[in-house]
Amino acid sequence: MFTTPTASTSTPVQQTLTNKRSSLAYKLLLLWERPRYAAIMAFAAYLVFAILHGPVMRASSLAYFNYLADAFLHGSVNLLKLPPNVLDLSQYNGQYFLYWPPLPAIVLMPFVALFGIGFSDVLFTAVIGALNVSLVAVLLRVATKRGIGTRRDRRALLVLFFAFGTVHLTLAPLGRVWFTSQVIAFLCVILAYVAAFKYKGFVGFGLTGLAIAGAVLTRNHLILAAFFPFIYLLKRHYAEGIGKEIQYLLLGALPVIGAIVLLAVYNWLRFGNALDSGLNYHAMHPAFINAYKQYGPFSIHYLPRNFYYQFIAYPFPLRQTSLYGGSLFLLSPVFFAAFWSPRVRRPWIVYPLIITVLLIATPILLLMGPGWVQFGPRYSLDFICPLILLTVLGSRYWSDKTLTALTVISIIQYVVGTLALSSVL
Repeated sequence: MFTTPTASTSTPVQQTLTNKRSSLAYKLLLLWERPRYAAIMAFAAYLVFAILHGPVMRASSLAYFNYLADAFLHGSVNLLKLPPNVLDLSQYNGQYFLYWPPLPAIVLMPFVALFGIGFSDVLFTAVIGALNVSLVAVLLRVATKRGIGTRRDRRALLVLFFAFGTVHLTLAPLGRVWFTSQVIAFLCVILAYVAAFKYKGFVGFGLTGLAIAGAVLTRNHLILAAFFPFIYLLKRHYAEGIGKEIQYLLLGALPVIGAIVLLAVYNWLRFGNALDSGLNYHAMHPAFINAYKQYGPFSIHYLPRNFYYQFIAYPFPLRQTSLYGGSLFLLSPVFFAAFWSPRVRRPWIVYPLIITVLLIATPILLLMGPGWVQFGPRYSLDFICPLILLTVLGSRYWSDKTLTALTVISIIQYVVGTLALSSVL
């Protein structure tokens, strides 16, 4: 099933490859390796899923960031208008707040200013999702130049896999506060990784730090995503000496520190406490109330359940519990290739990537809420960026047929699951 590529090929094999590369299907596949075309095709597909779900040009009932953007435009940190649904909003001193960090609302401010509070978060999230697909193509290109890549057709296949064979498909076309937050957070993380591969010196560290700051201002724990890009940059500049590396690192850390300070000020303005994000006041689902009172928002008590729905549960055949989550690897079996990555003799790349995945996954596994309602492990999007790089490295030891077959399986499962999810939201 799995084969190691060899340097030499026979004439019949060369002829087969030539025929394959001249086919229409192969040429269409290669379009996914081109960032611009990948974005256009992904957006068109996400738009179809959005239309199947409902009206695209209207805000969802859970477009909370629109309401926060409107509040910011009027100089307020609490909601001045209330959405149709107040699930998960924080109520404090008779006012409503979002406990999510504010960057998505800041990004939405010009759109809400132009089109009003009813601006379509569905369309907005689909556009960001398409941009994410484009940036995966960019990441795989720049990573290939750094020795962490593969052939062009395999890169195209992996971009296609990300777009339709991962949990990203369940988030990009449907809007809603939770999904919008995650899609924007992924955008920030992948920008950090692209910057780390593409640039050096103060520019590389500065841009990486800015992107990680954006991630922190969207999902706090994604400060942990900084581990790999900064380790990678430090390794690239090792010859310049420890003094220069400290200067670079301080520059990269400044935006992240600024983001933390901004969050502290934001919390203080809302709740009079720099460390209070509003979790204690949010209108959580009744199923979580008792556990929250006893164990708080993060606890090892939640680990067995979260691990099960992140890595073990298989949602097919579809049933009532199918939308509680699903196994990362069974639903996206292409990710199994990541287990082959240690065979690549690049330990200073492979192990920092593995550590980054584990760092990000840890708070997810200890979190009170597992992400319901969802298809697949939606919180896994937070660490898919380093995971897909491990997958690129490990897939070198897979045959083309294996990679293609598992990509098709991933896509079929997520297309069916996304349609099932959209039917109940």
